[in-house]
Amino acid sequence: MAHLQAVRTSLQPQQNTFTQLTTYFDAHNQISWGYMHAEPRPCFTPTLLQELLAWCHEIAGQIDDPDQPDVRYMVTASSHPGVFNYGGDLNRFAELIVSGERDRLAQYAQACIEPLYLYAVHLNRPGLKSISLVQGDALGGGFECALSGNVLIAERGCKLGFPEILFNLFPGMGALSLLGRRVGYQKAEQIILSGRLYLAEELHEMGVVDVLAEPGEGEWAVHDYIRRETRSRNGALALRSARDEIQPISYGELMRITDIWVDAALRLEAKDIRMMERLVSRQTGKAEAVPATPAATTASQKFSA
Repeated sequence: MAHLQAVRTSLQPQQNTFTQLTTYFDAHNQISWGYMHAEPRPCFTPTLLQELLAWCHEIAGQIDDPDQPDVRYMVTASSHPGVFNYGGDLNRFAELIVSGERDRLAQYAQACIEPLYLYAVHLNRPGLKSISLVQGDALGGGFECALSGNVLIAERGCKLGFPEILFNLFPGMGALSLLGRRVGYQKAEQIILSGRLYLAEELHEMGVVDVLAEPGEGEWAVHDYIRRETRSRNGALALRSARDEIQPISYGELMRITDIWVDAALRLEAKDIRMMERLVSRQTGKAEAVPATPAATTASQKFSA
């Protein structure tokens, strides 16, 4: 109970002008939490991408300022019930592909890579660890976002996967780079080409998900992970640094792959676009079936249980 009380009293909303990302700072545990709630669909809108990037810069600035409390962990989560993130804005993709606007497609891809890269390299701060908390479906770019965390925690029953192959495309914002580093590139290609949605339990067995939590207990799993790591934090961070040396994440690599993705997207045919639109329609229907809970209320409920 003392630990839970400490969490409740130390959680502070961070002051910013974000509209699709609500952030909190847990001073007691030195955690910055970010809850995504994009509108009208829980996908990566340009606004959400800008706010995720700004959040990364805010945390980096806080770490570098000796007068500010330190941040040891940043956690990306979602306040939309049943959905972590549906990934790229497929409506936007379809419009830009049909009109042949390569430059704008490339700009969107770069906007996706900017926060993803910073998250993957823990803002280039050796004392920071990024954690992805998945408590709902993570599809396409949503799965890529989850994979970019140094640690991926997912609740049982959540579905994660890359449906892009169903409309004749591939996930081009880090999927192969990030997944391949976890399970090997041959297995990563099999997962991507299958178009399947995998249960968190399956991905945990493969080594993709690091920590498997019970439904509704994701936040507590985050705290338990941090509590356990505290005992050997120096060694854990040193090991992470060694892995960074062995398997570095290159910004240039990610951007070159987005060029391949843009070219492939512009080769899609009318039937592929129709499939993309049907997927958007299904996802929109599922998202609207469970109204998004205001992030402030959601976080308050989660940390006062």
